[in-house]
Amino acid sequence: MWIVFALLSAVFAALTSIFAKIGIENVNSNLATAIRTVIVLVMAWLIVFATGKHQQIVDISTKSWVFLVLSGLATGLSWLCYFYALQIGEASKVVPVDKFSVVITMVMAFFILGEVITMKTIIGGLLITAGTLVLIL
Repeated sequence: MWIVFALLSAVFAALTSIFAKIGIENVNSNLATAIRTVIVLVMAWLIVFATGKHQQIVDISTKSWVFLVLSGLATGLSWLCYFYALQIGEASKVVPVDKFSVVITMVMAFFILGEVITMKTIIGGLLITAGTLVLIL
């Protein structure tokens, strides 16, 4: 079932990039990011309340709070950089470079999370890296 949601995530991420590139024309990238963030925030909280999960806030550990805050800060910085890059660059080049985060995540998962690295992971990471380099050059 995870593959269905992962594929939906990819489709929505693609739509996000296309819609953003069209919508960001003549709009400051930071303002555009702020507007998008408000929409995401409202949508996320509506889903939390609609599913009754808001009651679980009190059960969140301090460690989880710290890392969720750090993740939120990283997301915000990523979005600010992404929108600026999208504003000044071509979507067909910006998006693949942004998705190089897949390779960076694979490396960090190995070193920080202790995940097992396989030959398939290495080959996939090298292919993504090669594809990114082809698009940059």
